[in-house]
Amino acid sequence: MNYDVIVIGSGPGGYVAAIRASQLGLKTAVVERESLGGICLNWGCIPTKALLKSAQVFEYINHASEYGIKTAEAEADFAAVIKRSRGVADGMSKGVQFLMKKNKIDVIMGIGKAKPGNKVEVKAADGSQKEYTATSIILATGGRSRELPNLKQDGKKVIGYRQAMVLPEQPKSMVVVGSGAIGVEFAYFYATLGTKVTVVEFMENVVPVEDEDVSKQLLRSFKKAGIEVMTSSSVESVDTSGTGCKVQVKTASGMQTLECDIVLSAAGVVANIENIGLEETGIKTEKGKVVVDEFYNTSVKGYYAIGDIVGGQALAHVASAEGIICVEKIAGHKPEPLDYNNIPGCTYCSPEIASVGYTEKAAKAAGYELKIGKFPFSASGKASAAGAKDGFVKLIFDAKYGELLGAHMIGANVTEMIAEIVVARKLETTGHEMIKSVHPHPTMSEAIMEAAADAYGEVIHL
Repeated sequence: MNYDVIVIGSGPGGYVAAIRASQLGLKTAVVERESLGGICLNWGCIPTKALLKSAQVFEYINHASEYGIKTAEAEADFAAVIKRSRGVADGMSKGVQFLMKKNKIDVIMGIGKAKPGNKVEVKAADGSQKEYTATSIILATGGRSRELPNLKQDGKKVIGYRQAMVLPEQPKSMVVVGSGAIGVEFAYFYATLGTKVTVVEFMENVVPVEDEDVSKQLLRSFKKAGIEVMTSSSVESVDTSGTGCKVQVKTASGMQTLECDIVLSAAGVVANIENIGLEETGIKTEKGKVVVDEFYNTSVKGYYAIGDIVGGQALAHVASAEGIICVEKIAGHKPEPLDYNNIPGCTYCSPEIASVGYTEKAAKAAGYELKIGKFPFSASGKASAAGAKDGFVKLIFDAKYGELLGAHMIGANVTEMIAEIVVARKLETTGHEMIKSVHPHPTMSEAIMEAAADAYGEVIHL
């Protein structure tokens, strides 16, 4: 079979690239080894949000009296929570199957491998092999849970995110290693359902990529929720020989032993670049990633790479944007290169975290003179009515030109609010324009307008 485009991998980078290619009139196929939608849809973004929603509902019920509602004591059915999450993921995967048919994209199930001469070899589950050719081959093979050398995952007592989504029973205690998005989301989920959770973070702050003010607020919120947090600490070893786990943690004050049922390794993701044909085709890699230009051309003509296997942020929406830009360039269009400094990051623990652009520390390091505005949700009428007063909106402006350099939010539903900032930065909106853009009352989003006003000494409700 000859194609214009073959995409290896059907995650949010691969399937989106395939659909856009088909829309542009290119004969397209997708190769997938497991389930359409990839890790994000089947084992990441979507099913974790379903789990977190169940935890949030449970939390609401437990705090119903604060809203003037009397309820019987709630009980979490862990198996049912897991089942609901899997059902949501399965439904979304079926949705991608429908999109493939609708856009007349051939789905080839099996393990895909790029070969020289614009060929793709696919090994099916029964061991049979078939070769396909394409003018353009896009590698979109994604990533997997990073395995630390002193924290080998056995899938039972020391687990990664996949096992954390389908544990047969709820553990009484858990140590979460790493406090990035994956770590804090699972920490919140399990702690809310009643598991005793300890988070161990190597860096000085939790969610270390975020602005320090956000990190400090999350630490306060987690401690209030009963989650123990150990920063500037590292897991040296795990003994799984007994009924549970004995975790040796190195802290500033010396070694500590933590006992728990399960250890969740949440130390980030690593790119799936093994056995996809890079060596055979001569495609260059650097530091575990495929080297590409601004339009995702690899070092070999006709071969492209997007998503977690290239250098940008390992986020689903980044992979999708890269896939669209890549395919539009292949089709002869003139897309803009992606602005990696205007990519929103969202973390769905409670309180939620959302950010884009420079942190205060990074903006100062880049030499900017700053105007910073901050508006706490404790001063928001909507937040008070919702019983969600934890958190704030922080905006960072360039004092010279009024450019919005970065935004950092922590609080209820802030992952739905960050898009306003992304659009504002894309349109080069200034602080004064944001202050004069009337926001509806009462809403959480008013805090954005108020934070901008605070930066310029015009805030009303503080």
